[in-house]
Amino acid sequence: MSDQVLVAGAGPTGLTLAIDLLRRGIGVRVIDRAASPFHGSRGDGIQPRTLEVFDDLGVLEAVFAAGRDLPVMRAYFAGEFAGERRMADPVAPTPAVPYPNGWVLGQSDTEAILRARLTALGGRVEFGTALVDVTQDDIGVTAVLARGESRQTVRASYLVGADGGASTVRKRLGIAFEGTTDESIRMLLGDVRADDLDHDFGYWFAAAADQPMTGFALSPLPGGRRFQFAAPLSLDQRADLTTLQALADRHAPGLGLTLGDLSWVTVWRPNIRLAERFRAGRVLLAGDAAHVHPPTGGQGLNTGVQDAYNLGWKLAAALDGDLAPLDTYEPERRAVAAHVLGLSTDLLDKLVDGDEDAMRRGPATGQLGITYRSPTAQGPLVAGDRAPDAPLADATGARIRLFDVFRGPHATLLRFGPSTDAEAGTATAPPRMRAQLGGAGVHTIDIHRAGSIAPTRTDVAGVHAHLVDADGHAFTAYAATPGTEVLIRPDGHLADRW
Repeated sequence: MSDQVLVAGAGPTGLTLAIDLLRRGIGVRVIDRAASPFHGSRGDGIQPRTLEVFDDLGVLEAVFAAGRDLPVMRAYFAGEFAGERRMADPVAPTPAVPYPNGWVLGQSDTEAILRARLTALGGRVEFGTALVDVTQDDIGVTAVLARGESRQTVRASYLVGADGGASTVRKRLGIAFEGTTDESIRMLLGDVRADDLDHDFGYWFAAAADQPMTGFALSPLPGGRRFQFAAPLSLDQRADLTTLQALADRHAPGLGLTLGDLSWVTVWRPNIRLAERFRAGRVLLAGDAAHVHPPTGGQGLNTGVQDAYNLGWKLAAALDGDLAPLDTYEPERRAVAAHVLGLSTDLLDKLVDGDEDAMRRGPATGQLGITYRSPTAQGPLVAGDRAPDAPLADATGARIRLFDVFRGPHATLLRFGPSTDAEAGTATAPPRMRAQLGGAGVHTIDIHRAGSIAPTRTDVAGVHAHLVDADGHAFTAYAATPGTEVLIRPDGHLADRW
């Protein structure tokens, strides 16, 4: 298996893309200029839609085992306890949305889980290997890689720059990174121990409820005694533990907090930018290389993961000779990135302005509503929308979810009964589907109402299966009537319905 795709950057975006490509049998080479994996919490908020992506990629169980739910925040204003607050109220799962709540896991832990999955699929990350130059022609990309003093020239069919906000790939392509950097706001972010605090809770210390930028926040990280902190940093302050301890002494004098073991720290400025293009020929941008966000709302990591999830099957189609799906990557994902940047910026503005709802998070941050539908599309569930989950049953009565049916690199055709075995689908999509899926394998699933037909086959791992919608959830979620057919893309969005 040759290296058909070169991925620069081994953060969550690059790892997600490499996993998706490898499970499709596509050769991938993953490089990262860093000498070793990142160590720190950074993007520690995993949104519901990203949990669904991780379900499909086979890492959700590990993510749940290593992480925790969103903590209740204990607020202290002017040194006095002011009560408990939640950033978002817990939401009960539904048949259509099995993971409705955000999840907390330090970014380095998320990356470790993704690297383990990559390794299980036969891949690896080449740390200490930087891309220093790139050129392309009609049939491929030529990249120059540096490892120490040595240089290597390699060829690949495609290159994906997932190499962060300072992306070498983007700069070599000369793609503008449009936006602003606000030097008037500086935030100190990092990981610290605070053994005097109950680790089951988060903490918000400020002069007053309407002055959030005067204090700091501590959010518990799973798997130990660490908290992620966030604090405003003036120009005359240093990015170190002494500064943070001074903030604790000033805003929580009655608690006598002792902070220690600063393991990761960075100074963040509002650098809000969007790449002018996400693609130049055979080179594509994803993640922070294409868009950088404020940390408010926890959108950056999640948007990058979903860039990769959108891109994987489209690269597979291009390598199979069909470029049409790949042509949709930039318009779909750039529009989403622009929307999410607006959301993150609005939340940052609320925080700076002292809005009483600045710390609240609503459904928009969960990214379950992200759609690629046409602006003129009408209806409750149309092409481009997220495909809902639903519980079903096989011939034995055993329960199975639609997400179980979708899992894997294939597309899925849902046919809402009645139907017959003679109408069973085939492994290669018919012409109408090929135009949208680039010849991806399609599993056909016939869904019947309870009592309407006796299922004759249950080979969900194969091409065709009959399943029963015992409770009617699938028919409801898909606004389906007998005879409705819905084509689901490999990335869990509707391709078409008729």
